[in-house]
Amino acid sequence: MRALWPSLTFLLASCASVPPPPQAPSQTAQQFDLIVRGGTIVDGSGGQPFTGDVGISGDRIVAVAPHLDGTTTRTIDATGLAVAPGFVNMLSWANESLVEDGASESDIRQGVTLEVMGEGDSEGPYNDKMIANAQEQQGDIKFPITWRSLRGYWDFLEKKGIAPNVASFVGASQVRTFVVGEDDVDPTPVQLGEMQNLVRAAMNEGAMGVGSSLIYAPATFAETPELIALATASAQCGGMYISHMRNESDHVLEATDELIAIARASGGPAEIYHMKQAGTGNWDKQKPMIDRIEAARAQGIRITADMYTYTAGATGLDAAMPPWVRAGGYEQWRERLLDPALRKKVVAEMKLRPVGWDSLYFQAGSPDKVLFLQFKNPALKKYTGMTLAQVAKARGTSPEDAAIDLVIEDGTRVGTAYFLMSEDNVARQTALPWMSFGSDSASQAPRGKFLLSSVHPRTYGTFARLLGKYARDEKRLSLAEAVRKLTSLPASNLGIMDRGLIRPGMHADLAIFDPAKIADTATYDKPQQFAVGMRDVLVNGQPVLLDGEMTPARPGRAVTGPGTGRCPPR
Repeated sequence: MRALWPSLTFLLASCASVPPPPQAPSQTAQQFDLIVRGGTIVDGSGGQPFTGDVGISGDRIVAVAPHLDGTTTRTIDATGLAVAPGFVNMLSWANESLVEDGASESDIRQGVTLEVMGEGDSEGPYNDKMIANAQEQQGDIKFPITWRSLRGYWDFLEKKGIAPNVASFVGASQVRTFVVGEDDVDPTPVQLGEMQNLVRAAMNEGAMGVGSSLIYAPATFAETPELIALATASAQCGGMYISHMRNESDHVLEATDELIAIARASGGPAEIYHMKQAGTGNWDKQKPMIDRIEAARAQGIRITADMYTYTAGATGLDAAMPPWVRAGGYEQWRERLLDPALRKKVVAEMKLRPVGWDSLYFQAGSPDKVLFLQFKNPALKKYTGMTLAQVAKARGTSPEDAAIDLVIEDGTRVGTAYFLMSEDNVARQTALPWMSFGSDSASQAPRGKFLLSSVHPRTYGTFARLLGKYARDEKRLSLAEAVRKLTSLPASNLGIMDRGLIRPGMHADLAIFDPAKIADTATYDKPQQFAVGMRDVLVNGQPVLLDGEMTPARPGRAVTGPGTGRCPPR
């Protein structure tokens, strides 16, 4: 039998004298709606776990103690299991998957109770043209966009019914496209003011801050002063600037400097999305990157990061082609690719080390390290799970020409994984004290429309992989520290004061799991496989996973940021 990590016997023995957190004032014959009894409470603070009970009334934790007296409507026996706050997915692409299926099962089965969206694009603000373009680009999941704002999207999800809570940044690309479109142009001062007002309006609705994705058009056309202006509007409302930086490979250090400069100038915190050093020639840049971040933190600049626990990223073939060809949106991109002279120029640039842009195709090093995950065109779905090298061979063409043809024929950027990172670097990053985690993926299940395309295994395994592989098995960090990085750290970074800890007064989002069994099972060959070891998950006091089975409960709601209701446009 595999030993527990650390064994619950050891935990109980070693923490017998450690007092639990303060509990609510005792009441005679207190009435609870639910008591979680006898679990090893890993409370999210990073402190020593202890054995105890958690009492819940309504959607809140009302008491935590070694033993709770009183009556209860329901009891969950957690003996032998870890009881943690629900996990925060700092980079979620559940935007569309929650519209299709509110269960969010691949994440719920890992303990995720809050999906945080908004990497560059967000579900508001929208205008008519943006809605038309977004609906045209929809793939397997198709639906009318009936809302215009983030608040409208959240209202839609809450009415539909979803298992997890949701939150979002407002996308920097979203407000840029709303005001100036998708071309390579600089906003006028008046337009920049309009963009700032859209950020403030989203913050007033509840956005967590402003998020950018600077390797993708039109985001790549935004210069540093523009980003400072948007981040300043966010910071004035208590928000964070969070970014897929301008470069994650040859110029990752310069990109890190830009993010730090934006944070310094805006006065607000900043976070690096899916921190990495892409391409074998850049793996040695991890230490200087960390040194820059920690130097900024020592100066009082609030810099943090998040990551996924894999060596491959996943995005689209747009990350393989230069920004100029992608300017103006998909239709203009396609038209340029159909021009023989421009196509020849794109092919040439794809083969060379990129200058002034970040090519994931180049950094992957070869077409056999580019894996196809998603196609919209039914005639192309036969290539799902194949590499670019295999598809090029099957078509009798070069990898670069195959990539261009697929973009033209599919009508989308084509979902693609790139193998880029060092396993040693990934493992080291998991232990950084300011590192949170995000799947950078949808949340779904191996059924229905989700079976029409493949996914990156991070969709089903990011959080379980941290707890199993990196914490328990490799001992890169302790159970308590891993839970802190999944709960109170991201919650506090976002300014969420009533989630992320097991304390009286906190919302009752809980993940109850077996530390000896928690593990990812998804692979690149078979990615649509649930993680194991998570037994129960509560969202706002209601079980959405109970005894390893999903329940019908859909108690998820919007979790809003610190600027809510106090940051109107100027």
